[in-house]
Amino acid sequence: MNNIYVNTRSSIKITGSKTIYFDPLEIQGEPTDADIIFVTHVHYDHFSPEDIRKVMKDDTKIIVPVSMLEAIEEKGLPTDNLQGVQPGQAGECEGVTYEAIPAYNIGKAFHPKENNWVGYLVEMDGVSYYAMGDTDVTPEAEAVDVDVIFVPVGGKYTMDADEAAKFINQKPRGLVVPIHYGEQEACDRFIGLLDNEVKTKYLFAKN
Repeated sequence: MNNIYVNTRSSIKITGSKTIYFDPLEIQGEPTDADIIFVTHVHYDHFSPEDIRKVMKDDTKIIVPVSMLEAIEEKGLPTDNLQGVQPGQAGECEGVTYEAIPAYNIGKAFHPKENNWVGYLVEMDGVSYYAMGDTDVTPEAEAVDVDVIFVPVGGKYTMDADEAAKFINQKPRGLVVPIHYGEQEACDRFIGLLDNEVKTKYLFAKN
């Protein structure tokens, strides 16, 4: 899987027949190569208008939760190729299929379910990818079967390393990429708790 790049936090780039980004953040240079940008929610470390501008082209499609449409307009981002999605909604864009999976906290208030924020299950070139966004282990996440999963492991705002490892071990999901952790110890603990048959990939230069 040499077509996967993780920059920081939940900032992910996947290349193939199309170039797609999830939550672009702290992008170096101005690659202007995005065919599709998926944004999970409005928090500053996931929605960075500056970084969206760095990767977008004139015809880049931007897909966001419906609750973010006003924020996109307020930041002066183009709306011609903008699409809002609700949790559970599926669609197709530039030959890439996607489904918005609810992303929310259980027992903490940072990402309420009623905000209708999401992660994305995307299929491109016959491979499925699940960028979970900021979420705990939820029934909706547990139901997803996928080839590559980007799982947050940092705790506080998301599931922690122990919860994430239990989630993965209960139902192995192909290649597992840990994301969104503040300290290296969280990532190391997550990997150490995984069953031996779970395939992982460590991609971070920083977090």
